[in-house]
Amino acid sequence: MKRVRVGAPARGSTSGRPIMLLLDLLGRRTALRILWELREGKPLTFRALQDAAETNPSVLNARLAELREVQIVAHAEGGYSLSPLGRELLGHLVPLHLWSERWAKALAGSARAR
Repeated sequence: MKRVRVGAPARGSTSGRPIMLLLDLLGRRTALRILWELREGKPLTFRALQDAAETNPSVLNARLAELREVQIVAHAEGGYSLSPLGRELLGHLVPLHLWSERWAKALAGSARAR
């Protein structure tokens, strides 16, 4: 998969704008799941993260390499965790998660009303 670089075009865009790069990165298989599994702040080993994210080692390894390269995930002695930038990003994703829950309920309600 193409490396994420600021200023370089992302999938679906030729601009290289940071938001497009971020959406490309987060849209890659298991990327959001990794962030979600690391949300508690407790470092996870590769094996624990693989089990939690329900993915295979090659996909997990590729995503972790990408997320580490762009400073969203960090690796230390205890395992993988969100970096300060990763925690900040997650803080912006939580409201989107809450909105999506309300949205799903609204859609389910309108489907029952038909």
